[in-house]
Amino acid sequence: MDELGVPNWRGTIASVPRRAKPTYSIYIIELSRACTKKPCALAPLYVGQTAHAPEYRFEQHKAGGKLAAGKPHRYGRRLRYDLMKGIGPFASRKEAERAEKAVAEALERRGHRVFWG
Repeated sequence: MDELGVPNWRGTIASVPRRAKPTYSIYIIELSRACTKKPCALAPLYVGQTAHAPEYRFEQHKAGGKLAAGKPHRYGRRLRYDLMKGIGPFASRKEAERAEKAVAEALERRGHRVFWG
């Protein structure tokens, strides 16, 4: 306490644990084939990026509301861990957004119908 009786906070701010800088990851959701008008050999996919766990983000999509994209909300079936393996993590949202686009384009080249963004 200082002379006015106010607690002295000097030196204690450093002892307060700071929130770790978020890391971003890419997630891939398999969609029902009903989401496309044309028949497709490979399952359609939704690619996104998040600062949360992919499982949590998938739940947000399925729950609907402001945080849900239409395709994964209506047609999302499951997370495709096999396709997410080895991608990320990313230090910034900008990096994750670039990777999201690159992953979506790579999956399209492999023959998937891909929704992203």
